[in-house]
Amino acid sequence: MFHHSEELQYEVRVEEPDPEFAKMLQQAIGGVEGEMRVALQYMFQAFAVPKEQHQFRMMLMETAAEELGHIEMLATAVAKNLEGASAEDRDQARKDPVIATMMDSGQPRQALSAGLHAMPVDSNGVPFNGSCVVASGNMAADMYANVMAESTGRLLATRLWEVTDDPGMKDMLSYLIARDTMHQNQWRVVLEESFEEPMPIPGSFPQEEENQKHNYAFMSTFSGDREDPEQPWTQGESPDGKGEFSFLSEQPGGGKPDLEKVIEEMYNEVN
Repeated sequence: MFHHSEELQYEVRVEEPDPEFAKMLQQAIGGVEGEMRVALQYMFQAFAVPKEQHQFRMMLMETAAEELGHIEMLATAVAKNLEGASAEDRDQARKDPVIATMMDSGQPRQALSAGLHAMPVDSNGVPFNGSCVVASGNMAADMYANVMAESTGRLLATRLWEVTDDPGMKDMLSYLIARDTMHQNQWRVVLEESFEEPMPIPGSFPQEEENQKHNYAFMSTFSGDREDPEQPWTQGESPDGKGEFSFLSEQPGGGKPDLEKVIEEMYNEVN
């Protein structure tokens, strides 16, 4: 169950409307690094948490709800950047030939389909795709995915912060960047405090059933003989403490594919 408040999670202020920046903000809504992705990711992860781990379910669901608030903020920012922009502002944005091409081919739907408001799409106008949502049912695996999601989201927000001169937009983005900082640390705490041996995942699989020759071997695909480069991933103890890294100069090899003869005719001849 969700409850809605009319108040934005954080102030959204646009002093100089900028349709070019509105287009860029769409990436933070419907892009692979965006808020739609993490909101659904945390929500579906929460759905899979068993009742004995209720504290994790609550944390995930509360964070998912927070991310929904971020979508609302960004959608408001997109609308404010579009609605108040003058014809001169829109022409100014087209002086960059790359941006002009993107505006011509990417987001006319913001006017035609959404009345100069945000849409559930990325900065190229591609609709959001839930295939980027990671909810494996394995808490440790999901936490690693969450750190990555917040890392790329924070990277996007910092890049958006750099390309705008609008004080209001910088202030909103500084808030989103701060929340990404918190969430990265939050997921790492779950990994470090709740899982003694988070690697390899899943930890419950009997490791003796793995191929013992290759489970800690770095295999070179370099054409020709290559010596061990003596790097931390080719020698020494593995981070999980269960093996020693090694170096193999060639792949195991499986011979040429030995397939049955394929069907020569797909259809019977019609007489």
